[in-house]
Amino acid sequence: MLELKDICFERDHKKILDHINLMFDSQKFYVITGPNGSGKSTLVKIIMGIEKPDSGQIILDGEDITGLSIDERAKLGLGFAFQQPVCFKGITVYDLLNMATGKKLKREEACEFLSQVGLCTRDYVNREINRSLSGGERKRIEIASVIARNPHIAIFDEPEAGIDLWSFQNLTEVFKQIEKTSRGITIVISHQERIIKIADEIILMDSGKVQKQGPRKELIGTILGDSKCPRGVNACEQNR
Repeated sequence: MLELKDICFERDHKKILDHINLMFDSQKFYVITGPNGSGKSTLVKIIMGIEKPDSGQIILDGEDITGLSIDERAKLGLGFAFQQPVCFKGITVYDLLNMATGKKLKREEACEFLSQVGLCTRDYVNREINRSLSGGERKRIEIASVIARNPHIAIFDEPEAGIDLWSFQNLTEVFKQIEKTSRGITIVISHQERIIKIADEIILMDSGKVQKQGPRKELIGTILGDSKCPRGVNACEQNR
């Protein structure tokens, strides 16, 4: 179980997160959605330790991890896929997947993780993760590394960003499989209706606060028809 207690965060005298209280249960798939600038990405960066809250606590399975570093949280089983993946000069895709799993993978095992995110394995497994890869390619490779690691808490920040339609459809199937089989906690930030529709629970954020949280069946109609976006979540995203 992951619990956020009264999390606050300011930047340049502006409240980004305003007294956030949330609980995430194991074996559940959560989607965090809401307007741009509502604090979604900052929230998951605070969970991962990339940002530090000004006040509040982060409790993982009864342990206060608020002061732990990113590396320390990773050792506890937190995994994160950035919205804008970074380059790793000198590291191949195969190297990254080995580091993610903490073991020496067979080539066919590494290729299987890549195929799950719609990459032709023969073309990518030995590629260096540098700027010769597009942002969308790096995004899919990073998602594959999180899937390979199978963390206790898997966090994906807008996994659809920069990904073509075919690959997005493929990723939707990957997330459906995660939803069915994961024994941990999966947290996805997304505006996409297809991903929202497979959530166990939906969290709607706006202006740094949690506006609504509950089971998908209870909130799906409200979320997709939110008055702030009369044409639905996807329409809001297209107008970013």
